[in-house]
Amino acid sequence: MHAASELAILVVAAGRGARAGAGIPKQYRSLAGRPLLAQTLGALMRAAPGATVLPVIHKDDLDLYRACATVFGADCCLAGPVFGGTTRQASVRLGLEALSAQQFPPAIVLIHDAARLFVSGIMVQRAVAAAKIHGAAIPGMALTDTIKEIDTQASVIATPPRAGLRAVQTPQAFRFDLILAAHRKAASAGALDLTDDAAVAAFAGHRVHVFAGETSNMKVTTSEDLAVAEARLMANLADVRIGQGYDVHAFGPGGHICLGGLKIEHDHGLVGHSDADVLSHAITDALLGALADGDIGSHFPPGDPQWRGAASRIFLAAASAKVRARGGIIAHIDATLVCERPKVGPHRDAIRANIAEIVEIPLHRVALKATTSEGLGFTGREEGIASLAVATIRLPL
Repeated sequence: MHAASELAILVVAAGRGARAGAGIPKQYRSLAGRPLLAQTLGALMRAAPGATVLPVIHKDDLDLYRACATVFGADCCLAGPVFGGTTRQASVRLGLEALSAQQFPPAIVLIHDAARLFVSGIMVQRAVAAAKIHGAAIPGMALTDTIKEIDTQASVIATPPRAGLRAVQTPQAFRFDLILAAHRKAASAGALDLTDDAAVAAFAGHRVHVFAGETSNMKVTTSEDLAVAEARLMANLADVRIGQGYDVHAFGPGGHICLGGLKIEHDHGLVGHSDADVLSHAITDALLGALADGDIGSHFPPGDPQWRGAASRIFLAAASAKVRARGGIIAHIDATLVCERPKVGPHRDAIRANIAEIVEIPLHRVALKATTSEGLGFTGREEGIASLAVATIRLPL
């Protein structure tokens, strides 16, 4: 849609989100299986494929951001991140300076709040078009409520006519050279308390055009907003898929086995091209089955030398990443191990925790059971272990 040199989207994500309640900053809270910021970045990249997307984050949040960004893989158009300042205005200016240092600075820049995760492709197109025509443009919504101005004692002193008022949203859109110069001018003049980029542009003497916003473009501010946003996201994930997986590995020489990525001492090992983690293999196939995307052998061929002795958590993590890449979530994993020994019970919760960490879902969404085959068959003769798994995922329609 846009060349990287033409359009950049600066995503302001350096705030602390105190009004969302205790815990990590709201932009890293999980909503429908992904951090809020990841939901916003994904929406922007879908809305403007090929645009440079530059997050501006708090310096203390780098690890949180890196974990958030892993859902997009190495081939996405994310740049940075850039560390922000003590105010939103300072953070935006630092992001703009980073864009100006690129070999090919953009012609148009959209400045968007990380907390607005429902930005649409139509909104982005409207913003870009308005910036090209007007130089400085912002989305605004006509007010439906009567507005009152009050004094310090909470007494009404005025009722502004609402026909001339707008509730302003993001993305705010600008010709890049215009807004960069405006931010530099405001900073050098000591005007450091401007609340949005339209105010910065106006301070520098520019007329700011208002184009139509969208009611769906909500901003997540409070804990109640987080709940509303998650409900909206889950309603969009209406394509429920179930996949099943099955795997077997024989016992051989060794002093431990791997189950769900966890090393467990045993008087035998399991034989396989990789680490023979029978449980991870079954869950991987269940996830791939739910996606209708082949099986573990088609993605990680057993004859390929690069997978010799490989940790099967690699396969499991790759399958879960494929779910996220489709915009989906893993709703539940239910697995069963069939063996006489080792006894799984003492290790059950540790295995569950390991699987949850690998596929990046809460522990309560991973179930693990174990059974024997009452001395029957190859498992009953302790010749190997079998595993069955069922994975439930939710994808956008």
